[in-house]
Amino acid sequence: MNGWIFHDSHDLRYRSPFGAVPCHEKVVLRLGVKLSEPVEAVVLRIWENNHPTQEIEMQLEKSSVAKQPDTVSFYRAEVKVSELGLYWYYFVVTSRDKVYYYGNNQDRLGGKGEIKEQVPSPYQITVYKEDLSVPSWFKESVLYQIFVDRFYNGNEDGRVDNPKKGCILHGRWDDTPCYFKEKDGSIKRWNFFGGNLRGVIKKLPYLKELGIGVIYFNPIFEAPSNHKYDTADYKKIDPMFGDIEVFRELCAEARKHNIRIMLDGVFSHTGSDSIYFNKEGNYPEIGAYQSKESPYYSWYRFSKHPDEYESWWGFGNLPNVNELDPSYQEFLFKGEDSVVQYWMRNGTAGWRLDVADELPDEFIKDLRKVMKQVDPESVLLGEVWEDASNKVSYGINRQYLWGEELDSVTNYPFRKALLDFILGNGDAQLLHRRLMSLYENYPREHFYSTMNLIGSHDVPRVLTLLGEAPNGDTLTEQEKETFRLNARQRRLGLMRLKLLVLFQMTFPGVPSIYYGDEAGMEGYADPYNRGPYPWGRQEADLLSFYKKAITLRNNFSAFYKGDWCSVWAKGDVYSFLRAYGDEVFLVAINRHQTEERKITLDLGKEYQGLWKEVFPYEKNGAQEYSTLEITLNPLEGKVLKVK
Repeated sequence: MNGWIFHDSHDLRYRSPFGAVPCHEKVVLRLGVKLSEPVEAVVLRIWENNHPTQEIEMQLEKSSVAKQPDTVSFYRAEVKVSELGLYWYYFVVTSRDKVYYYGNNQDRLGGKGEIKEQVPSPYQITVYKEDLSVPSWFKESVLYQIFVDRFYNGNEDGRVDNPKKGCILHGRWDDTPCYFKEKDGSIKRWNFFGGNLRGVIKKLPYLKELGIGVIYFNPIFEAPSNHKYDTADYKKIDPMFGDIEVFRELCAEARKHNIRIMLDGVFSHTGSDSIYFNKEGNYPEIGAYQSKESPYYSWYRFSKHPDEYESWWGFGNLPNVNELDPSYQEFLFKGEDSVVQYWMRNGTAGWRLDVADELPDEFIKDLRKVMKQVDPESVLLGEVWEDASNKVSYGINRQYLWGEELDSVTNYPFRKALLDFILGNGDAQLLHRRLMSLYENYPREHFYSTMNLIGSHDVPRVLTLLGEAPNGDTLTEQEKETFRLNARQRRLGLMRLKLLVLFQMTFPGVPSIYYGDEAGMEGYADPYNRGPYPWGRQEADLLSFYKKAITLRNNFSAFYKGDWCSVWAKGDVYSFLRAYGDEVFLVAINRHQTEERKITLDLGKEYQGLWKEVFPYEKNGAQEYSTLEITLNPLEGKVLKVK
């Protein structure tokens, strides 16, 4: 091609306003064109959700809108986005000799696009409800995830409350968790360590000192397993964990520490050993498995009663429910004494929806409406593993972030971007592009409320990954159970983890800590990532670093509601600014293991003043604003504040 065509969705000169927009907003799109042959037409092709494509002829305007040669022609189109959802667009340039297409880059990360000879990948515009707002208390918190059986036993004598028939109780708190399976892979006997809600109450001062504002519990309702994703009774705390009185006490004591409680809502399936299905016959009620006359029969999808039914990922002990069944919805959230309303009246401030992509949009919308009626400040968070703005499940574009469903989503793309960068699977520029893609696609309220996790019960312990442990897929179960990082690996992992924590605590969104990560716990994926918290054996230096980083975040509004922009994204170094009012911070990290890196930043008069290093410890020296020179040692992160 002899010429130039250009559009950058991250540049206000080419797309304004930036990113996701409220419904009825006007979006201006521009395309720069310089061809050796005469241009006959420039067309914007745009469509909303599944509607037919519109073709808008773009109008020629002066080239002064962008810093390009005068010989470049700029074409402009204005689009009014009139419906909630996703708008998609690309450009078609027709010259005397040829047709050129311009669209998103091959990674579909937005920003600078690519010229194609055929229809390209489109750019995305997310359109959300004008009054979208996420409760401030959640956006301004640090979240802590607790797997109850493995956190702390609050009984003075260490006894395990109400052990289940046939279960295995670990005699040592520091044992490595394991599974006892049948030949077909199903669980033969569940193992327990004895953690309970009384233990969480006793550790509230620890969580307060750490700087936590939200506790998210893995499921705590009665269930046969230790993980509780096979619910047996939605209205009963598992007896091994406690009861309703202990739960109420927990919520009340937590509020005294300015900590709120979020529960895990497992609403796409129940357990087969439950009041509702009752396949094992352990409950007095007539379950759906036992009779078509059961009041719960319509909840489930039987192809041939009783033994052929739809189940979660084919696990027979997890029968799927029909979430749109009227009686199920009445029981779960619509009725005055429904599950959701009952637990909210007893102290729950929010819900995390397990496998949100398996819950219909109508279900999530109606659930949210009820929650907001009971408590307008309640929060609904969904488990989503991909970019939640354009997530497709069962062939349908999901409406999570349109303003009528979720307040927050699990930010696994954030986790992957950071881990890839720290582990050398992509440079700082790729990290920047991935973060900018989320920033562009998510409404601002959602971008500032995403659950920014680096560990969870569904992934290997982050320290194990950062220590460059062998790929778990190459190891036997015995090798995974007994594996521990050696001294060199652990030292490397701890240094890298500090970089991630510093990044996590200073980046927009809600930082999430998986219990024990702050203590230096290791472990491959389930069950080894679900070990008991090592009370008295924590990695003291790491724990201290967590406390300092969380204190930094909690003490300055800039870190939870300030503007964000990258200022350096090259090679091993990534740096960004956070600014809110008079609070202006610069964060810089160097991922290289053995070499220092020096960067020179010209931040301009907008951030005039003296820059002083304030984290990990305050230094006496300061630098003038005009040219900021930063030296980063290997695996070092710094935070500077403008005076």
